[in-house]
Amino acid sequence: MSTVHSLAQLLGGKLGVPELLILLAIALLFFGPGKLADFGNGLGEGIKNFRGALKSDPHPTGTGSGTGDQSNPPAEKK
Repeated sequence: MSTVHSLAQLLGGKLGVPELLILLAIALLFFGPGKLADFGNGLGEGIKNFRGALKSDPHPTGTGSGTGDQSNPPAEKK
């Protein structure tokens, strides 16, 4: 039996707002407000960087790369 399945059975298969608030309160007691703030900041920055990376795709589709375009051939080694 997997751990996730056991946890779902322990919680009755539901994880709603009251359960999340209880988990947040336990995390606050365990880590303290400073560590949770640092964790939240790091998580927010990670999400922002991920979204930025998705928007600035270095290989956009439909550019024709790989179609044999020889307008800028690579330099030969001597």
